[in-house]
Amino acid sequence: MRAEPILLASPHLSRKGWERFHIKEALDKNWIAPVGENIDRFEAELCAQIGSPNGVAVSSGTAAIHLGLKALGVGAGDKVICSTFTFAASCNPICYENAEPIFVDSERDTWNMDPKALEEALSKNPRVKAVILVHLYGIPAKIVEIKEICQRYQVPLLEDAAESLGSTYHNQMTGTFGQIGIYSFNGNKIITTSGGGMLVTNNHDYAKKAKFWATQSREQELHYEHKELGYNYRMSNISAGIGRGQLRILQDRVEKKRYIHQKYQELLSDIPEIGWLTEPKGTYSNYWLTCGIFDGIDQQLVIQSLAEHQIESRPLWKPMHLQPFFKKYGYHGEHVSDGLFATGMCFPSDTKMGDKDLDRVTDVIRRKVRQLRK
Repeated sequence: MRAEPILLASPHLSRKGWERFHIKEALDKNWIAPVGENIDRFEAELCAQIGSPNGVAVSSGTAAIHLGLKALGVGAGDKVICSTFTFAASCNPICYENAEPIFVDSERDTWNMDPKALEEALSKNPRVKAVILVHLYGIPAKIVEIKEICQRYQVPLLEDAAESLGSTYHNQMTGTFGQIGIYSFNGNKIITTSGGGMLVTNNHDYAKKAKFWATQSREQELHYEHKELGYNYRMSNISAGIGRGQLRILQDRVEKKRYIHQKYQELLSDIPEIGWLTEPKGTYSNYWLTCGIFDGIDQQLVIQSLAEHQIESRPLWKPMHLQPFFKKYGYHGEHVSDGLFATGMCFPSDTKMGDKDLDRVTDVIRRKVRQLRK
C-alpha cells in the first residue's frame, strides 16, 4: 500500500471546530462581506495575546508590510534595509513604493540579521527610511541589539514576524519590539486564516492610517470620496472567523512544533553531519519549521530521497541578494546566508505528524546519509 504523503507544513483545524463555529456565526448573521464582528474581535484577541494595543487585519502578510512601510513614510528614492535570508514577500513591498532595498546578511547563531552588518549598512547608506527585520523560521533575532542600533541611527524598525507568532525574546512576543510588526496567516503558518495577515503597532495613528489605506482610502462621506491612493487589503470577515478559531489553539500548535523539533534531534542524534537551528538562551521559539545544515552531505540528494518516499522537504531560503531580480541592489555581510542556503534543509514540520511519521522521515534521512558517506 502506498504511504500517505507527509507535508512540510499545512493547515490544521482545531478538533473542537472553533473555526466552523465562527464561520457559521458569520453566515447566520450575513457577515460574509469584508466587514463584521469577526474582524474586530480577531484584531482585539490577537493583540491581547501578544501585548499590542493596535492591530489591523489584512489580506496577507505582504500587504501588512506594504502598509507598514507607507505608515513609516517610505517613498520613491528612499532606502530600506532588509534581511537577505528570507522569502521575497519581506522585500517586494519596498519596490512597490519605488524605494531601494539594501540587504543585510545573517549571523551564525540565529541565522537572522547580523547586527554588525546592519550597523555597517546604516553607516554607509544615507537616506535609510526603515529597517525590515525577519525572525526566520520562528527563531527570534538579536532584537535588542538591532533595536538599539536602529535607535542610534534614528531609523524605525519593522519586524517581519510572519514565521514567528508565539515566539518570545525574554518573554516579550516577537513583532512587538519595533514601531510596527507584522504576522502572516498563510496556509503554511503556525495558525492560518486561509490567507491573511496583520499589522500591529503601539502607534494609534499608524494603525488608523493603515486601516484607511487598506479599505481603498475611502473618506467619511456618503458618496465615494478618495483623496489618496488606496488598496483592497482588508481581511474578510469569514477569514477572520477562521483566525479566531485558530487563535484558541495557537499554544497547542507551538507546543507540537517544539515537540517535532525535539524528536528530530533525538531520533537523528546518531547523525553528526546535521547541525540544528536552535533557540538561543533567553528566547522561546515556535519552531515553525525545524531546520538544519548538512556537513559534507549534499542536502539536495536528501531532499530528493525524501520526495521519492512522498515526504515534502525544502531547501532553506535562497538569499535575496542572490535572486536575479534583486542582484542589482546593495548587500552588506560576509555571505553567511550563502552557505546556509547551500547546505541547509527545512524538515517536514506539519503539526498533524505523529511519532510514526517522524520515524518514517528520520529513517529515510538516516539511510540516505549513510549511503552518501561511502
